[in-house]
Amino acid sequence: MRHILLATILLFSSQCLADVRLPKVLGSHMVLQRDSEVTIWGWADAAEVRVITSWRDSVFTAKTDTDGRWQTKIKTGKAGGPHKITIIGKNRIQLEDVLFGEVWIGSGQSNMEMPLIKVSGAYTGIRQFENEVANAKHPQIRLFQAGNFSSKQPLNDVETGIQMYGVPTAACEWQVCSPETIPTFSSTAYFFARELQQKLNVPIGIIDASWGGTPAEAWTPEAGLKALGGYGNELKQAAERPQQPAQKIPTRLYNGMIHPLRNVKIKGVVWYQGEGNSGRANRYRDLFSTMISQWRESFGYVFPFYYVQISPFNYRNVNAALLRESQLETLSVAETGMAVTMDIGNLTDIHPKNKQEVGRRLALIALAKDYGQDVAYSGPVYKSISFKDGKARLAFDHAKGLKTSDGKAPSHFEVAGSDGKYHAATATIDGENIVVSAENVAAPKAVRYAFTSQAMPNVVNAAGLPASSFRTQK
Repeated sequence: MRHILLATILLFSSQCLADVRLPKVLGSHMVLQRDSEVTIWGWADAAEVRVITSWRDSVFTAKTDTDGRWQTKIKTGKAGGPHKITIIGKNRIQLEDVLFGEVWIGSGQSNMEMPLIKVSGAYTGIRQFENEVANAKHPQIRLFQAGNFSSKQPLNDVETGIQMYGVPTAACEWQVCSPETIPTFSSTAYFFARELQQKLNVPIGIIDASWGGTPAEAWTPEAGLKALGGYGNELKQAAERPQQPAQKIPTRLYNGMIHPLRNVKIKGVVWYQGEGNSGRANRYRDLFSTMISQWRESFGYVFPFYYVQISPFNYRNVNAALLRESQLETLSVAETGMAVTMDIGNLTDIHPKNKQEVGRRLALIALAKDYGQDVAYSGPVYKSISFKDGKARLAFDHAKGLKTSDGKAPSHFEVAGSDGKYHAATATIDGENIVVSAENVAAPKAVRYAFTSQAMPNVVNAAGLPASSFRTQK
């Protein structure tokens, strides 16, 4: 009798739990985008679900569709909290400690996924990780990690995923930022969130959906690859390969890790990826631009998309400057920004350890573009070139206080004449311009700067932000 009673209780409990269910990204301790209309959604057996919010003292009613799905829109208020949300169907779910603030997604490959602490030979820990972990006491920052999960079909909820490169499987729940919760979280995303929180003094919710060693094709929806053309083999893999959660197959990381988040109201995305496409740089600009537009279409609005340019590294048989060039050209896409890392790379480690500065530079873009702060957010960006008396004059945007980081002459400039052969050049700063010449090039036609994989040049502006590598002529 006792076993029958226990079984009955467990069955009843499981039925109740199955009645109203929320996606994992909606939970206690979460941050909702402030001063906005957000979606609360889920699944239920009941025909009707009620959502009660503490901040408006209101009841919102949602009808379930034939598949048991329901959703409702709720307006949030100014930054702060904590608030409560109660969801009632046949059962009752109460979400506690909900804050209003700024919500961002961090995504990309290994340099975004790289955690603070050492977890493997691939991820060996960031600079000063012991101190950073010990001081990560930020109750106004909330963390959510989507699991690494490759899916053949677009999913409606994230999974805890698989373990890879030593990073534990994801909890897939909102957690308060603390020394206990931060060690294996994305270091770049954390430092971005920390800078925003300290400068804005509002809660920050950061969602990490990243996976090391992944190409942009894996993060691009099927519709995007079809629209681009020329991705027949990738689309065939996506359609025909069996479901394997650990496989980085085209379209499938979008399906498993981004598509489930599409109902989340976000302020924007920060992205660190490109190394996985360095051998196909000629296709990256169109691919990356399409991926951005497809994500925006999926979420239903144009949100800011800020990304990190890949750092100098000893790539074998690949000129990574071509990939950096594609990233630079992607700035033509609306509401984008790029953090340059030409000065903080590591030629022998594709995972540079100064993620603090990477996160800070991403945050500078957001602070300037989205939060109205008067801060420099970009290093010098090549604008135009003119020629006179055997010299080339280069003009730049974001060139206030143009200088070099080491006080020496600008380095890594090359000049080519009509024959297209480049020669090492000397360069001098003239206000917000740089004048370049080479003794054996009488009539310059083109200039390039730091246009190799490994170049770590020295041109910066008054804010100390470095210039991107570039060439004036392809």
